[in-house]
Amino acid sequence: MRRRPRGRTALIVAIAAVLGIAGGTAVGYGVQAERAPTPLGALSQPDLTYPAKALRPDRLPDPLPAAQDRRARTEGDLRKLLIPRPAGWSEGKDAFVQDGWIEVEDYALDFERDDVMFGRLLESGVRRIAAATWRKGEYRTANIALVQFAPGTETPAAAHAEDQRVYMPDEDHGAGNNGDAVKGSLNGRYYLYKADLKPGYLPFYRARAIFDRGEVMVDINLSDTRPISKKDIRTLAERQLERL
Repeated sequence: MRRRPRGRTALIVAIAAVLGIAGGTAVGYGVQAERAPTPLGALSQPDLTYPAKALRPDRLPDPLPAAQDRRARTEGDLRKLLIPRPAGWSEGKDAFVQDGWIEVEDYALDFERDDVMFGRLLESGVRRIAAATWRKGEYRTANIALVQFAPGTETPAAAHAEDQRVYMPDEDHGAGNNGDAVKGSLNGRYYLYKADLKPGYLPFYRARAIFDRGEVMVDINLSDTRPISKKDIRTLAERQLERL
């Protein structure tokens, strides 16, 4: 087996190697200098041409229709994207909902740590919240909020929706179950809460739907003294998703 050179022999071999490399490099540069320069390939391609002037207005492509342009739909009056009040329902009374809008701090009051929620919404770039409140019968109430965030590279609407869904399986703070998928949405879900039965009080039933679409997070809540079916909350959620 051939052994690696050591000591003085190694130094001599190393010097010879350096001299050999230097000499070879010098010869190579000399040969290259005597050759004619090789022309570079053309940077432009004949099929890629651009007009010298801007296109005339009559030659510009037509903009996307509102049905296909999600930004065009949400840039207008956000209240128009709330689903119409279903038959059999009447306008409800909510001191915080004014002319179809609700302030961010008032929306945050629906959460246990309203101060933390208010701060998170502001940090996430919340823009505005359209809201509706309906009433049916003596005690059934529906609340719908469209929480819109400023456009950007991130998706704060999806993050806000996920922050709400993550604790819904918890029995103390959420519905105590994993809910059911909202048909047509990516991660949207709707939930039925366990009945709140306390002696001396009317029963309290609640349902909630959470999903997002583009820059808008949707939060739907139903409450009643009578049981709420999955169909009740699912129908509202699917109709609102279709509206967006």
